[in-house]
Amino acid sequence: MKKKLIKDTSAHFAKLFGAEPESVFLSPGRINLIGEHVDYNDGFVLPAAINKYLCFAISVHDTTHCTLVAKDLNEAYKFDLNDPIVPVEKMWVNYILGVVSQLKDAGHALKGFDMVFSSTIPMGAGLSSSAALECGVGYALNDLFSLGLTKERIAQIGQQSEHTFVGVKCGIMDQFASVFGKKKHVVELDCTSLGYTYHKADFDKYALLLIDSNVKHTHLTSGYNVRRQEVEHGLSVIKKHFPQVNTFRDCTMEMVNSLEQELGDVVLRRCRFVVGEIQRVREAVDALEAENFIRFGQLMYGTHLGLSQDYEVSCPEIDFLVAYTGNIPQVIGSRMMGGGFGGCSINLVEKGFEDALIDELSAEYAKTFGITLKAYKVKIAKGTTRYKDHENIR
Repeated sequence: MKKKLIKDTSAHFAKLFGAEPESVFLSPGRINLIGEHVDYNDGFVLPAAINKYLCFAISVHDTTHCTLVAKDLNEAYKFDLNDPIVPVEKMWVNYILGVVSQLKDAGHALKGFDMVFSSTIPMGAGLSSSAALECGVGYALNDLFSLGLTKERIAQIGQQSEHTFVGVKCGIMDQFASVFGKKKHVVELDCTSLGYTYHKADFDKYALLLIDSNVKHTHLTSGYNVRRQEVEHGLSVIKKHFPQVNTFRDCTMEMVNSLEQELGDVVLRRCRFVVGEIQRVREAVDALEAENFIRFGQLMYGTHLGLSQDYEVSCPEIDFLVAYTGNIPQVIGSRMMGGGFGGCSINLVEKGFEDALIDELSAEYAKTFGITLKAYKVKIAKGTTRYKDHENIR
């Protein structure tokens, strides 16, 4: 799958530009095992890069002209580095322009380049194809032009690109996981300090299976931004009453519950979720270190309950998928993953049972919602990288 992606992307580049690309880069999607909606709330998250990729075929030249080609969309966009870099109507272009804009503003010397990219990361499934795009571009330009950026800086540039050119106030987790991924390991990321620790994630007789609901409700962006406003307001109220609190990680559930009247029902539940989720991540790390995968799975179910009832970012389709697995002994953990309002559930399933689960869930889901499921078997992979050996597989 990876080699075919590289071969096809390189061949498309050669077809359009009349020569093989000088360089090929791979930037992975990501899963988050636990720690949802806390990356922008100073919490801890537990993501990992996966073996689904965006592939970039690139050549540089001594002009200021740049050509971007989205192979899968059959679309292209051209711009000049000497012109002001501003957002445009084509949304996929903005993820790239946002990165280029920051590099220019920081005074980095860039040259013109031609780029073709293609993907095996399912769009709209909550696997952070946008972060893979931003970080892949940042990583590639850093490498090609010897800019000297650290991996942390590349992740931050990707995040800022999404803030400024796309309008989504995302946290740092997706970009960090895409850049820092390590094979067979999850990254415990402190979203405040960007300190991180790798933890071995070999689930023994269990496999990771993503079930794509094939729905994406339209209020993802608006709902995401509203949740941020709600928890920011909640934290300001908590700080007023408890001066020792700087971030949600300093809060206890007792503090939050004591302010029920002032917070109001909605903000109270939002804050309860954040405080509870930060604690669940800590417990999940302990479970992983102890190879107590049953406990890890229980924490996943706990996260979903909070996402659905307290944070209210789930939807009937995802709730159905998660609830259904609760009655299947071969599934030890399941939850909604990503921003919400659709996308994927992530499941810990006994190896060898994946196809049977997909068949059973597909039938029940189609009967209930009239929608066809998609499913993705994924493995934990390494982060964004230059592909060294693309010449050998043309």
